[in-house]
Amino acid sequence: MSGEASPAAWPASAVSLAALELALEHRHGQGPGQDGGSPLRRVLDNLFVFVGVLLPDGRVIETNRAPLEAGGLTKDDVIGQPFWQTPWWTHDPLLVHWMADAVARVAAGDTVRRDVVARMAGDSRMDVDFMLAPLVDDQGTITHLIASGMDISARRDSERALARSEDRFRRAFEGASIGMGLVDAQGRLVLVNESMARMFGYTQDELTGLAVHELVPPGYRSAHHQRLHDFMRQPTLRYMAQRQELFALRRDGSQFAVEIGLNPMPDSQGQQVLITINDVTERRAAQEQIERALQDKTALLNEVHHRVKNNLQVVSSLLSLQARHADGQVQEALRDSQSRVHSMALMHQLLYERGDFSALDMGPYLRQLVHLLRHTFMGASEQIQLAVEVPSAHPWRMDLSHAIPCGLVVTELVTNAIKHAFPDGRQGSISVRLGGCTQGVVDGSDATPQPPGPWLEVADDGVGLPADLDLSGARSLGFQLLPLLADQCGARLTLERAHGTCARLCWPVEPQGESHV
Repeated sequence: MSGEASPAAWPASAVSLAALELALEHRHGQGPGQDGGSPLRRVLDNLFVFVGVLLPDGRVIETNRAPLEAGGLTKDDVIGQPFWQTPWWTHDPLLVHWMADAVARVAAGDTVRRDVVARMAGDSRMDVDFMLAPLVDDQGTITHLIASGMDISARRDSERALARSEDRFRRAFEGASIGMGLVDAQGRLVLVNESMARMFGYTQDELTGLAVHELVPPGYRSAHHQRLHDFMRQPTLRYMAQRQELFALRRDGSQFAVEIGLNPMPDSQGQQVLITINDVTERRAAQEQIERALQDKTALLNEVHHRVKNNLQVVSSLLSLQARHADGQVQEALRDSQSRVHSMALMHQLLYERGDFSALDMGPYLRQLVHLLRHTFMGASEQIQLAVEVPSAHPWRMDLSHAIPCGLVVTELVTNAIKHAFPDGRQGSISVRLGGCTQGVVDGSDATPQPPGPWLEVADDGVGLPADLDLSGARSLGFQLLPLLADQCGARLTLERAHGTCARLCWPVEPQGESHV
């Protein structure tokens, strides 16, 4: 074949050889159907490539099967037609004009190649790598034009997707409010955004090409080199300044605190690193201001609780002095008031001692409160045994707004039990217990079950309360206070009269499974 004709500037591939075969068959008057076609022709008809043969004036004289089927065409639709007027190109007037011009150029001896968009069946589109080249005989005369093309839609889709991805990255990169830069394996900046340039006092062009260590204060450069070496040896996404302070150096020589993120980005040029730099000067200043304000607030709360505790102790002492000069019921009322004041003073004392004002650990508080009540009302007497049982696994904490009324409830219940549950020198015991409800608590008045939750109970094995006692109508001030105090601490108060008296505060469980204690 090559002895008779060869395509100018045409690659020696199976496609071009098959196209040449078609042209030679046509030149010798052999139609494609004769003898079943050549082996190259059969191969070409089973490849999804476009191959066509044109006369120098641009009329189509031969084509393979693939582009016809893809375009929903028959040979009658294209044979004898000017190539630029075939249905593959007529959807785009500019493309029609280009094809006509390309035919004229190739007929004059040029070779053209371009990516074009062809119309396929159903008016769909296909990206095609198109080439048109002349075929000359031994005398150098152009006898035919060879057209070929390959479907590159998948490649173009990938290129467009890559272009969109790169555009999104560049937009995000340039529009980021934090500094961003790309560092090569030699530690030089190859790309920076406007935020980074502004942060360091350079233009983007001035900053590009600088070594990263030039942006590090001299006193930190040796540590920087070591960190960069360690990162390049094992590049993984990481954030610096998690355990140490980092500082950067502006163009004017000033230093500022930064946080740096490192993200490896390997490419064909080698390992590159995307760095993000955040100026945290203002944030650190705000954090220091918050810490100072918190310290001031803590000191103020400490002083407040200390003064409240002292003032309550003064009130308690005054009540004690007053009680010495009172008789009968007045003295008893003053002692009851003194125990209530002690309950509140003790709470402020514990908050002051521990320095945690968010909540009170009720275990130590109740132990000291019960000890104080025993000393106040029993002295050294061993007639009644008092015990406090609290869970050891987890602290039982309560915020101050609930803890104060809760402590007053315990004060009233323990005081009442000491004074009335064991008449005539009868011995017995009083227990204060904390726990979590494992089953519903039932109020004897309406038999309404309570959901499981934290509870606190004061129980004694004394003579018990009268069966007809109603807290809402009780004459005792302490009993009148109990329902109000229970409401204040967000709990439900129940009384059980079997085998002595058991008063229980039960807190409901929140939807998330936590109580407000």
